[in-house]
Amino acid sequence: MLSINTNAASMAAVNAINKSNASLSQSMERLATGKRINSSADDAAGKQIANRMQTQSDGMAMAQRNIADATAMLQTADGMFDEMNDILGRMDELATQAANGTYSDDDRAAMQSEFDELGQEMSDMLQNTTNGGTNLFNASENGLFTSTSGVTFQVGSQTSDQITINISTQVSTLATDLGTLSAAFSGDYGTDGSGGTAASGSELLTLDSANTTISAVQNVMAEVGSIQSTLGATMNRLSSTSTNLQSMQDNTEVAIGNIMDTDYATEASNMSKQQVLMQTGITMLKQANSMSGMVSSLLQ
Repeated sequence: MLSINTNAASMAAVNAINKSNASLSQSMERLATGKRINSSADDAAGKQIANRMQTQSDGMAMAQRNIADATAMLQTADGMFDEMNDILGRMDELATQAANGTYSDDDRAAMQSEFDELGQEMSDMLQNTTNGGTNLFNASENGLFTSTSGVTFQVGSQTSDQITINISTQVSTLATDLGTLSAAFSGDYGTDGSGGTAASGSELLTLDSANTTISAVQNVMAEVGSIQSTLGATMNRLSSTSTNLQSMQDNTEVAIGNIMDTDYATEASNMSKQQVLMQTGITMLKQANSMSGMVSSLLQ
């Protein structure tokens, strides 16, 4: 029906143009931002899922940093015990040397002097080894590894993702046995030798005491080895956890990308389509608007 007041063809064309324009604007926004979802209105459920997954990914990234910090701390502790093992090896050499009957009392006194200095050094190591300013083995300063509850590392984005290492009993036993081994250690460390018989300070001055010291040193070396075994096992576990975390984080980021990222091939095609529809819509709007002029021709 030809009508002047109501131009249905024009209104249909305008409606089509508005739809094409809205779709074209959305495609251009997606192409400009690189994101398929730029507001909750684009995909409410998808945005909620992506936000939850992003939180998990961020938590896993922080857990990776936690693991790196934990590994560094364990390496610090392991390095100290490496040095302690070297010192104990020298003490074992001195004890073995002093147990030989070819040496005079003055010779053994010189060996005892070095033995005492080595004991003092191990005391200093246990008291002063720190990681990032935090003491590790000094109970009087709340050393991390002296806590009976152990040290807990957060290694994931979930509450249950934790690894705990507890060597407090081993460290306490080691300190006690070092106090039994060396009076210089016991006197400097302060509390050790308790739980056992404190060394006399004449560990190498006689053949018998030097011979007994050989076994004592080797016993302590075994304890150090046991502690290092625990530290090494925990570091290996942290390494495996880190590898698994990296894999999970990568796949989570891929999943987020599948939800949030723009498919450029699809959106470029859609933009071209909407541009063509816009052009044809405008052309048809011109034609529809010209239909009102036809009415006047009927009146001539």
